[in-house]
Amino acid sequence: MKIKSVKTYHLRCHLENPFGFSQWFYDQRNVLLVEVNTENGLTGWGECYGPAEIIQTAVEKFYAPKILGMDATGTEAIWHHMWRSSLDFSRSGVMMAAMSGIDMALWDVKGKFLKQSVSQLMGGAVKSLVPCYATGMYYQDLPEEQLLKALIEEGVGYANQGFKAMKIKVGKNIEFDKKLITGLRKALPHTVLAADSNHAYDLPEAIHIAKVLDENNYAWFEEPLSPEHPNLFAKLHSKANIAIATGECEQTRYGFQRLIDAGGVQLVQADLAYCGGPSEALKIRAIASAKGLNMIPHVWGTQLNLAAATHFLATAYPEPGRSETQTLYLEYDRTENPLRDNIYKTEVKVENGQAVVPTSPGLGVEINQTKMKDYVVSQTETTMAGEPKH
Repeated sequence: MKIKSVKTYHLRCHLENPFGFSQWFYDQRNVLLVEVNTENGLTGWGECYGPAEIIQTAVEKFYAPKILGMDATGTEAIWHHMWRSSLDFSRSGVMMAAMSGIDMALWDVKGKFLKQSVSQLMGGAVKSLVPCYATGMYYQDLPEEQLLKALIEEGVGYANQGFKAMKIKVGKNIEFDKKLITGLRKALPHTVLAADSNHAYDLPEAIHIAKVLDENNYAWFEEPLSPEHPNLFAKLHSKANIAIATGECEQTRYGFQRLIDAGGVQLVQADLAYCGGPSEALKIRAIASAKGLNMIPHVWGTQLNLAAATHFLATAYPEPGRSETQTLYLEYDRTENPLRDNIYKTEVKVENGQAVVPTSPGLGVEINQTKMKDYVVSQTETTMAGEPKH
């Protein structure tokens, strides 16, 4: 099972309906996919979260040549080989995103070789269905009164599709945020609601909004503060009852150890396409569990990252355990994304607000490479011969 080649594909699509959040608007989607091929003909796929052009270079020029010829089933050995190779100058950032995509692809190919699903490799699924929360309510280019109405109608639409939980975007401005928080709760009195500001607030603003969220029975407040100031989460927690969630900008067990030790965070949100891959996500979950915290992955991108997170949550034991167990929700992005919806032969099925855990070997999703070609911006191949191909 030696690694014969590593290929990368930078995919891009332009959006018919651009959407925004507290920081900026999107008019296109980009992703980097990683394909690992072995000498016995098996192929594994992974994806990376972050700037695709830069991560593509990191995979092709730096990591891929270092892992050619290694045993593809040795996920732990390969992870630490990559980690040590860049430890002196890149313990986080886009290099770790590159490692994440490679690691995900290796879990996929290892599952195919051993004829086991990724959740089986992770210790075994404890559920066949994973409840989802619909991520949506992104901003549109509308006057605020029309936007408020549109976002509330969007949330009601998700509830009508069977979603029992959903997450809104806040951080536009304080007054609009309060109207959206209260308006959606009024429209959906029995739905599990959460709010994500994408680190838009300073501490006084975050305290103010946290109280509004708590008054409206929201489940968690995501990224209320900048990831550059982890010490502020404890200060926010001392002033608010709502659970504080964060971690999509953090990476590795070491980074999450520091984040958790700073205090204040109740819900950990590592992204498997960014935090170090499935290998590192399991370690992050163990650290969180040891502190009595739960981890629910941040999920953005295509079916590969969605599948990885589905397997991860299918194997999760909530903290603390009890007979009528706490629900750990899977993030299910509902924004426009042809790279997620148009290029896969086999997808993660989501029915009535629940994801069906794939049972086929590996991640359990399959790319239609003919359809994928329509979105390829650039691709690379690094082979056993040692020379990168373009």
